[in-house]
Amino acid sequence: MPRPRPRRAALAALPLTALALTSCSGTAHPASSADGVPAYQLTARTAPSSGDVDSFTWSLFAEPVSIDYAFSFDYPPNTVLANVCESLLRWNPDLTTSPGLATGYANPTPTTWVYTIRSGVHFHDGTPLTADDVVASLRRNLDPNTGSDWAYAFRNVKSVDKTGPMQVTVTLNTPDSTFNAYMAASPGTVESAATLQADGKDYGNPAKGVNCTGPFAFSSWSPGQSIVLKRFDGYWDPSLRAKAKQVKFVFLSDETARVNAFQSGEVDGGWMVPADSYAQLATSNKGKLYYGQNTTVADEVVGNLQGPLGDARVRQALLMAIDRKGIVKAGVGGIGEVADSLVTRNTWNNSPQSTIDPLLKALPQYPYDPAKAKQLAASAGVHGQSVVIASSPLDSQSTIITQAVEQAATAIGLKPQIDTVSPDKYTALFTDPAARKGIDLFETFWYTSITDPLDMYGSLRTGAFSNYGNWSDPQFDAAVDQAAGTTDPAAHAAAAAKAQQIAMAQLPWLPLYAEPVSVFLGNRITGLQPSIDYLYYPWAAEIGARG
Repeated sequence: MPRPRPRRAALAALPLTALALTSCSGTAHPASSADGVPAYQLTARTAPSSGDVDSFTWSLFAEPVSIDYAFSFDYPPNTVLANVCESLLRWNPDLTTSPGLATGYANPTPTTWVYTIRSGVHFHDGTPLTADDVVASLRRNLDPNTGSDWAYAFRNVKSVDKTGPMQVTVTLNTPDSTFNAYMAASPGTVESAATLQADGKDYGNPAKGVNCTGPFAFSSWSPGQSIVLKRFDGYWDPSLRAKAKQVKFVFLSDETARVNAFQSGEVDGGWMVPADSYAQLATSNKGKLYYGQNTTVADEVVGNLQGPLGDARVRQALLMAIDRKGIVKAGVGGIGEVADSLVTRNTWNNSPQSTIDPLLKALPQYPYDPAKAKQLAASAGVHGQSVVIASSPLDSQSTIITQAVEQAATAIGLKPQIDTVSPDKYTALFTDPAARKGIDLFETFWYTSITDPLDMYGSLRTGAFSNYGNWSDPQFDAAVDQAAGTTDPAAHAAAAAKAQQIAMAQLPWLPLYAEPVSVFLGNRITGLQPSIDYLYYPWAAEIGARG
């Protein structure tokens, strides 16, 4: 089944950065500057709040198209929706999973997942949560008329049925170890069945909004300006009772305007701080800049395997010729590290480290060596051949990446051509094969929505929607299938590591660097846990007044 990935399309087509500096409770990151001082620190949790706050204002780099959970596959809608709607399970800031709207689950057979639905939960309109709501919500992802962006997570689902007063059973066609993990992200979101039926195609739009169970309720949406949420006093989880009565999300697409709003106090905070403002905001007297756990890797996607990049030696040579340390230094101020694979280390957190450590150490390495890279490309006989690199002048980070890839292509004997396209046309590269015609390379910032490397490597399986270059390797596919087919941690990790080994040898995508999440908090507020999980976890509920 095709796997739509518009969220990553927007990642690549919009000003995309995710980093920050020091923290009150961080641990030093291994990346260090020349003098040995840590380049940045990760923060597990900012200082606790001193109490409630009437409201705070938050920036979004773009206005959501919809806040329908079936289409919330990108930063702006998920940043909002994570505080309003909830899933069967909860993805926590430390990237672990815990009960959510399901108090527990069982896996009685390899193809059956049984969820016990939490009692005493109410939707924002006051109606109680039932098993029927769960069934209706999950089934939408199976309905081709919905066209859910999360259909991939349901690719192996045979049926979703109510099997008890507060019990739902999902039956799979084949075993799939990732299915349950996706129930902690948007695929596991539960909405009122009555609301879904009543709103129909208008569900999630500015006039209708949504009716979920989270600590905040949808209040209003002023197109082109803002979305307002209000605290839901009937929320079921006292540990995440919202400390703010209201949150206002304002749409600020211009990076300079966003930073100026932080500095003036017009906006209290925001995720994805522009990289070229790190130094400025790190010394700001208007708030603090923080870094948190991330699962994002900046990649150069090989979108055409019919040209010179069809030879794996040329892809390997190109990666060796890219000055990735230089990109990290110039593009993100040194706040990041060269990526040794297409996923970050923390996506392996659920794997036995004794099993995974030697497998990860055995990955192919591509140190910066233009001379050796040129020789490797020459052996493939591609000297003088042209490659087209798509780019969009969205921010300094993207520009620096494009320049570095262009220089690397030249260094190995290719003739690079930069195709500068508008943001909307760049987004089309991720959704329309016709838009990729004639494009050899384009960048993306790819994050995983679960703590499992298969969220990335499943995207490169033969025929997968996000396998943009139509790369195919039977051994890779077999490894992915083997990993998905087992829930045993060691066996799952071993098969996933084999898939990763093949991908890093063949390089259908070129990993550039990884970077932490960034967030700015103004002086009025605190309490946040910086982490990529903000896309699915009710982060705004923890923000309160700074003492």
